[in-house]
Amino acid sequence: MNTKKIHAKKISGANPLIGFIGQGFVGKAYADDFERRGHNIVRYSLEAPYRANKEKIKDCDIVFIAVPTPTTENKFDDSIVREAVSLVGKGKIAVIKSTVVPGTTVSIQKQYPNVFVVHSPEFLREARAAYDAGHPDRNIIGVPIRSAAYEKKAKEVLAVLPFAPFRLICDVNAAELVKYAGNVFLYLKVLLANLFYDAASELGIDWDVVRKAVAADPRIGASHLAALDQKGRGAGGHCFIKDFAAFAEVYKETVGDRFGAALLNSLRDKNGQLLVSTKKDLDLLAGVYGADFLKRFRQK
Repeated sequence: MNTKKIHAKKISGANPLIGFIGQGFVGKAYADDFERRGHNIVRYSLEAPYRANKEKIKDCDIVFIAVPTPTTENKFDDSIVREAVSLVGKGKIAVIKSTVVPGTTVSIQKQYPNVFVVHSPEFLREARAAYDAGHPDRNIIGVPIRSAAYEKKAKEVLAVLPFAPFRLICDVNAAELVKYAGNVFLYLKVLLANLFYDAASELGIDWDVVRKAVAADPRIGASHLAALDQKGRGAGGHCFIKDFAAFAEVYKETVGDRFGAALLNSLRDKNGQLLVSTKKDLDLLAGVYGADFLKRFRQK
C-alpha cells in the first residue's frame, strides 16, 4: 500500500467534515492538529463551548471518539464510547481513539450496524500530546470486518491522518490489543527500573550512571527508566493504572493461566506499594482498585 499516495489524495467527493467527540487532552490534541492542517472540523464535548455542537456530529463524514473508558474495581466501562457512537450519522465512519479491551469494537459495530466503526489506538504522551498528534510514529486502523468496503473506509481514515512511517490496516481485535501491549510493557519497564534503583541504593551505586548506560542499549532505550519523578515512584498517570488493570482482567478471563495471573497480581501490588509510599496518584489508584486497596500498603 503506497500511503504517500493515499495522503496526497482527498477522499472522493467534497473535503470531508471531521468530527471530534471529547475534548480532553487526547481529543483536543487531535482536533487542534486537524484544524491546523486546514480540515473542516466540528468539536463536541459536554463542556462549554462545544456542547452546543451535539447535533452537528451526525453530519460529519469521519468522527474521532476520544472519551473516557474507566476501569473501576477491576471492571472496564465502555458505556461512554457507546453513547458517543450513537451520535454518528448513518453511513459515516466512527473512529474509536479511546482505549478499549479486545472485542469492544466488534460489539459496538453490531450495536450500530448503520455506522462504519473502526478502532485506531492513540499513542499520545500527556505532556507532549500536541506534538505527538501531529507527528505519529504509527497509524493503525483496526476493522471489525475484513471486506473491500471496510478497507476503503480504513484508507479514508489514513488519508486524513498525519503521515506516519508505520501504517497498518488490521483486524480490530489486534489493534485493540496493541495499545494494551504497549502500556503494560512500559508499566513493567517502570517497575523494573524501580527494582534496579533499590538494588543500586543498597549497594551504594549511583543509579543515574547505571540508567544512562542501560538507556544507551538500543534494545531498551531511555524512556520510562526514571525511578523517581516529580510526583513520586511507580507507574502512575491516567493510562497505566487503568489499562494494566483492564488487561489483567482480560488475561484472567481469557487465558486463565494461574502463573501468569499471579505475575500480574504481583506487579499490581508492587506498583501499588510504590505509589502509596510516595503518595503518587492515589486518587487514580483508588478509582481503579478501591480505597481498601491503598490501605494494604500504608505504614501503620
